[in-house]
Amino acid sequence: MGMTIAEKILAAKSGRKAVVPGDVVTVDVDTVILFDNNFLPTNWRDILKVADPEKIVVTFDHRVPAPTQQAAAAQVTGRAFVKKFGIKRFHDVGHNQGISHQLVADYGYAMPGSVLLCSDSHTCSAGVFNCLARGVGGPDIIYAAIKGQTWFRCGETVRYELTGKLPTAVTAKDAFLQIAGVHGAHATMNVEYGGPGVASLSINARKTLTAMSAELSAEFATFEADAVLEEWMRVRNPAPFVPVKPDADAKYLALRKVDLSALEPLVALPDSVVNNSQPVGQAKGTRIDQAYIGSCANGTQDDIELAALVVKGRRVASGVRFIVTPASQTVYRDTVASGAIQTLLEAGAMIAPPTCGACGGGHMGVLGPDEVCITSSTRNFKGRMGDPSSQVWMASPATVAASALTGFITDPREFLQ
Repeated sequence: MGMTIAEKILAAKSGRKAVVPGDVVTVDVDTVILFDNNFLPTNWRDILKVADPEKIVVTFDHRVPAPTQQAAAAQVTGRAFVKKFGIKRFHDVGHNQGISHQLVADYGYAMPGSVLLCSDSHTCSAGVFNCLARGVGGPDIIYAAIKGQTWFRCGETVRYELTGKLPTAVTAKDAFLQIAGVHGAHATMNVEYGGPGVASLSINARKTLTAMSAELSAEFATFEADAVLEEWMRVRNPAPFVPVKPDADAKYLALRKVDLSALEPLVALPDSVVNNSQPVGQAKGTRIDQAYIGSCANGTQDDIELAALVVKGRRVASGVRFIVTPASQTVYRDTVASGAIQTLLEAGAMIAPPTCGACGGGHMGVLGPDEVCITSSTRNFKGRMGDPSSQVWMASPATVAASALTGFITDPREFLQ
């Protein structure tokens, strides 16, 4: 019986000929990412050795620059860890720093066929690179750093066959909101993306789908490799790799088609992502206080340049805070060079330093009582971005930018024709 992408990688990394749903396997880990939260006093325990310093990445992303004494102390601990073990792949504040999942894309840290771990839930973002990537608990990430191994239970796989091409003003975020709205949670399952529609999506767009798959409660999210992905990797990482393809007779729990050309801009209503989306027109006119673009899912160059296209020559509505957070220093530099940052500044946006920031309600845009935010970030749970009485609507960067201009949730097709 054939295997899916996830099953084939689990088999290869565990030394088995085959893996089927229900199997529990111990696998070798290729990359372990530690970030600032790992080094908080409540989480960190000094360790005596690591399996291989070359396989470890350390970055500070959730609270950058440090907004509290506790956050600053965690970064001090992290720097000491880096020095102790000679970690070369270290992204300190301002030193090619960024959200860990964006750094994986910027520097080619996730090779096709590899296994990557981090203790952030959106680690599945890296699955865009035809690998297995997953967020695990703090103790598990320390074990993997020390031993170079971890374990997984193999779940069943749902495959999404993408066809067509996204219309103007419709994005991969809208494609995700369609999947989440129609099909709901995918707990204990793997998600595999493929099909002819993939060719029309940039790596950044594909990464939105894998990052947001965390909100489906998926175990792993993977993309089939193609020439676009292979070229992306070759430019960023000289190491050899072999793309992993699903077998022709792979067994899927479900095979679902998504016609990208038939999609429209969507929004997720406050407090939940799954089974909670609707066309933007049904939410049109909802007042907002803040519009936010950023996070590992939608802080890419594509996202920021799309927002700039929406607001070019226009001004952010009075009373609206429009916050844009590039996902990494690389993205920041590239969007400065392209002129997108200048356009956003002229429109009245505030540009924050690369950080998780407001996405997790840590800083750089926390919401106050009864405030309403429309965000392109990863979650809209109650209290996620600030006060529990606040509301968080989720949408694409195009919809967020359009809403910033009017002060109300707005269809981006009014500005992009």
